[in-house]
Amino acid sequence: MAYPTDEFPVGGGRFGKSVGGLAWFAFVFALLALAATSLAKAPPKTEFQRAVRIPFQGEITPFTKAYLDRKLREARDMDADLVLLEIDSPGGYAITSFEIADELSAVDWAHVVAYVPNEALSGAAFVALGCHEIVMDEAATLGDAGPIFLDEDSFFKHVPEKLRSKLAKDARQLAENNGRPPALAEAMVDMDLQVYRYRHVDTDDVRYLSELEHEQLDDSNHWEKEQIVRESRKGLFLTVSGKRAVELGLANRSAADEAALLKPYGVAPDEVTELRTTWVDTLVMVLNHWFITALIVIIGLVALYIEFSAPGVGLGGLIAGLCFCLFFWSRFLGGTAGWLEVTLFVAGVGFLLVELFVLPGFGVAGLTGVLLILASLILAGQTFVWPESGDQWSRVLYSVFIVFGSLTFVIVAAAVVSQYTGKVPVVSALALKPPEPMAKEGTESGASGGCAASGGVTVGDTGEALSPLRPAGVVRIGGKRVDVVTDGEFLEPGTPIRVLEVAGNRVLVGSTGGE
Repeated sequence: MAYPTDEFPVGGGRFGKSVGGLAWFAFVFALLALAATSLAKAPPKTEFQRAVRIPFQGEITPFTKAYLDRKLREARDMDADLVLLEIDSPGGYAITSFEIADELSAVDWAHVVAYVPNEALSGAAFVALGCHEIVMDEAATLGDAGPIFLDEDSFFKHVPEKLRSKLAKDARQLAENNGRPPALAEAMVDMDLQVYRYRHVDTDDVRYLSELEHEQLDDSNHWEKEQIVRESRKGLFLTVSGKRAVELGLANRSAADEAALLKPYGVAPDEVTELRTTWVDTLVMVLNHWFITALIVIIGLVALYIEFSAPGVGLGGLIAGLCFCLFFWSRFLGGTAGWLEVTLFVAGVGFLLVELFVLPGFGVAGLTGVLLILASLILAGQTFVWPESGDQWSRVLYSVFIVFGSLTFVIVAAAVVSQYTGKVPVVSALALKPPEPMAKEGTESGASGGCAASGGVTVGDTGEALSPLRPAGVVRIGGKRVDVVTDGEFLEPGTPIRVLEVAGNRVLVGSTGGE
C-alpha cells in the first residue's frame, strides 16, 4: 500500500517532497527486510539427497556424546543433508545432555530430526529439544527432566534451587532456538512452574505462557488466560505423550512408522543409511565398563611394579604399556580423556624412573610420580578438572573408587610378589631366576662362575656388588655370585654390602657404609 507524501507533514516545498521520498524509500526497504526475514525463517526443504539414521539409546554419559560425535562426523563425510536421530532413552547426565543438545542445534550442514518412538525422558528430552524438528509416536513420552542427585545417605533428591534455575534457563534457550514454547520446556525442569494457555483477543493466536511471562508482555492486556496446561500442575515435572506434544507445539508432528516419518522428506525407507554401531564402538563401550577398567588398571600397575623391581627384563614394561594404551585409547574415544591426562601419566612414569635410577631412595620425585599417575587415571574418567555439581562429584567418586580400589589390590599383590617372586606362575617368568646352588667342592655338579641361591647365605654376611643394584642385581658373598635386591637404594658395582634379610630365595642387602 502506498502512502501519499502529504500524509507526512514534515515541511513544504521541495524539502517536504524530499522527506516524503525518503519516507517512501524507507517503507520499501522495510518491506524488503520483512521479505528477507520471512525467507530466513522459511521451513526446511522437503526433499533431501542423502539421509542417515543414528540410533541414540540407553543412558546418556560422556561416552554417549563421544559416540554421537563420531557418527555426526561420519554423516558429514557422507554429505548427508538429513540426519534422523532415533531417540529411545531414559536420560542421564544433565550437563552431557545439554552439550549434545547444543551441538545438534548448531548443525548447519544438515536438517536434524529427533524421532521418538518410545521415550525421551530427562536428559534425552533436552537432546530432542536441541534438534531442528521433533517427530514422535503418539504413544511415546517426552519430558520429566527434573534434575536429581545421590545424597550422602544414598537417597536420590532434587538438586538445589540454584542449579535447577540454571538448567531451567538452558532448557528455555533450547526451546527458543528451535521455535518451541519456552515455558513448557522450563516446566520439564521446574515442578513448581504452572503454564497456561493464552489466546489473543484480536487474532486468536495461541501461546503457552507462565503468569510471569504474560505480565512481561508489552500487550499483555490483549492476551486472555484460558485453562492451565494440565501436565504442568504444581508438583509435576511436565511429561507429555506424542499426541499431546504436537498439540502443545513441543513436537512438530507424529508418525506411527518409518514410512510416515520419511514421507514429508521425500525419502524412501530403503534410501536411508543407518550408521550402525561398529566393533570400535563396542570395544570402547566394553573397555569403559567399570570392571574392565579396574582390571586393566590393576594389570597395568602390577606389570609396572614388576618392571621397576627388575629393570631390564622388559616383559613387565610391555604389558604395562599395552594396558595403559588401551586405557587411554578407550577414554579418548569415550570422550573423557585428552592429551592432558596422557601427559600427566608419562610425566609420572618419568618421575619414578628418575627416583629409581638417578636419585636413589624414595623421596619427592617418587611421591610426585605416584601422584601424577593417580591424577591422570582419575581425570581420564571425567570431562572436567574440578567438580562443580552433584553429577560431577558422583563422577569423581566413581573414578576415585575404581583407581584407589585397583591401587589397594596392587599393593596387596606387590606384597605377595615380593614374598614369592620366583614361585608364582607367570611372575616367575618375569623375575631373575637364580641357578641351582653350587655343589660342594669335589661333587659332580660343582661349577664356578654361576649365581648361587640364598642357600648358604645368612644374615650378617658381607660382600660386594658385582653389578648395579637398581634395586635388583648380583653380588659376591664368600666367593659366590648371589642374586639380591636392596630396600630401594641404588648401589654402584664394587660397593661393600651386608645381608640384611633372607626369605626363601629372596636376599635383601644394604650398603655397609664403607665399614
